[in-house]
Amino acid sequence: MHPAMTADGEATVTVENIGGIESATVCLSPGVTVLAGRNATNRTSFLTAMMAALGSDWTTVKGDAKRGRVSLSLGEETYTRRITRTEDGVVSSGDGLLADPTLANLFAFLLADNEARRAVVRGDELRDIIMRPVDTSELRREIQDAEQRKAEIDEELDAIASLKQRLPELERRRAETQSEITATREELAEVEDRLDGRDLTVELTQPNSDDLETRLDELRATREELRRVRADISDEQESLSALREERGRLAAELAGLPDAPADRLAELEADLSARRERKRELSTYASRLQTIIGLNEEFADGAHDRVATALGGTPDSVGDITDKLYRGSKTTCWTCGSTVRPERFESTLETLREHRQETFAEIDELTAKIETLAEEQTRLTEMVDRREELTDTIDDVDAEIERRQEALSDLREQRDNLSDSVRALEGEVAALRSVEVDELLDLHSEANELEFTLESLESTLEDIEAEIAEAEAEIRRDEALVSRRESVVQELIDLRTRIDTLETEATTAFNDRMADLLDILDYENVERIWLERLDGPGDSVATVDADSVIEGSEFALHVVRSSVGGTVYEDTVAHLSESERAVTGLVFALAGYLVHDVAEQVPFMLLDSLEAIDADRIAALVEYFSDEVPYLVVALLPEDAAALPDSYDRVRNIGQSQSQ
Repeated sequence: MHPAMTADGEATVTVENIGGIESATVCLSPGVTVLAGRNATNRTSFLTAMMAALGSDWTTVKGDAKRGRVSLSLGEETYTRRITRTEDGVVSSGDGLLADPTLANLFAFLLADNEARRAVVRGDELRDIIMRPVDTSELRREIQDAEQRKAEIDEELDAIASLKQRLPELERRRAETQSEITATREELAEVEDRLDGRDLTVELTQPNSDDLETRLDELRATREELRRVRADISDEQESLSALREERGRLAAELAGLPDAPADRLAELEADLSARRERKRELSTYASRLQTIIGLNEEFADGAHDRVATALGGTPDSVGDITDKLYRGSKTTCWTCGSTVRPERFESTLETLREHRQETFAEIDELTAKIETLAEEQTRLTEMVDRREELTDTIDDVDAEIERRQEALSDLREQRDNLSDSVRALEGEVAALRSVEVDELLDLHSEANELEFTLESLESTLEDIEAEIAEAEAEIRRDEALVSRRESVVQELIDLRTRIDTLETEATTAFNDRMADLLDILDYENVERIWLERLDGPGDSVATVDADSVIEGSEFALHVVRSSVGGTVYEDTVAHLSESERAVTGLVFALAGYLVHDVAEQVPFMLLDSLEAIDADRIAALVEYFSDEVPYLVVALLPEDAAALPDSYDRVRNIGQSQSQ
């Protein structure tokens, strides 16, 4: 809601050279203001001037002038529009209260040519009027964007579902491979123990025993180095497994974090900055106001006699004749030296005190709002920081995984080279072999085969564990993705039902208020006038496509009458009287005003051209509308205005001599 959108103070409209008005200033209090007068008394000109001040371009410059001007003061804000006649037509400049007057033009500015009123009279499609302020292109884009996000999440969830089905098979294969690795390692350890024992006891008797012993020593050393490299590979594999598990946990947490739009943070920062600046200004103002009130309270209590004495030579009171004839005690104003009755001085002080309280109340409201916005800012900032922290940590983990994969690749290359060396040395030993080393060489060959088997099993296990780690990491995201999907689905339902809800609210608002007014206005033989939705998406609105949702329903306006004999039958709008059609059009506009929350943008409704309705019904209609609108300004002929309560403010002779 605009900060000036309050209905607890006067609005002042100043008009120069608009319509038939040369110059006028009118104050509008909350509630009903009646512009009473005959035709050509500037009532409609004033209403079009107000429309211009509120943001509309539907106004004209006075015939003998080139430029016009209108300003609206509401709360602490003043809005000024300048209207200039050019060769190409009338051009408006300046800032009105509304940047986009579409809603107000349709549902708040109810003059004779108001489109909502005329649509009822002409039998136009009423849904088009209600839906016109809705940005259907943006709505369609939002729906398609939400559908795309939902489809992407569904694809991820389908992939996770497949992984959940595959995971038990992967775990079974891992368990089998681990068992095979354990058995192979035990068998290799047994062979290596036999090798170690055999290496210590073998006696070489052949002539080339020195060369053979050298090759056997190299073979033993190479095999020992191979054993060490294999241990390092096992360590790296365990580290990689732990890193992948950690990455999966971090990715799951990141997937569960809701988005924190940067534009929302920027908006919060700007809003907080503006509100804090406003609070500082008000606090400074309140402090100065308190000083003024305190000083005047001391004056009223008789303090500061020296100032009063110093002002004693000032001419007598500039108050009214009643003050001058009053012989009781008086208080000297320290700003101008005039003297006034204490009651008037105290009345002014009381007004200042009330203004001070209003200022304090506004400061309190600002403080509460600042705290709320600051909490949201902190929450979003923490979310952004955590997202950045998780992203950075995942990047670090990815870098560490890459580093260890490179180290693992190097170790495997070393293992392969050592395995080749073992095979080469076994060949050399075979060329020098003798009966004494046959068993030893066979044990080396058996150990070598077992190592190849073990390496293959470990490589298979590594692949399985990497696949399991990836699957588990994705599965960990399942809960967060399901939660995100629920949010997107709810968003999609809200978007898809926005049109449906608006149509429902519009028809309900019209039907309820039309029923009320038919009871109040008591039109003869009109039983009911009601609006029906036809061919809407109904309960399927959450699943149909965006175009069908936006196309929506059709509205049908029904009239039900009763004959003299009590027979009820359906009639058409064309057969309504001019008065009945006028009321129906106004109620339709009121329904639009309510369902689009127009009062949050502009608290005014302007009524004109009610001559088709008789005076008593106008009075009842105005009273009914006044309960829904903060400021209701209605232009009436004198005889129609006479039927309205005297409590309503009245403005006559706009631009001439005014009385209210």
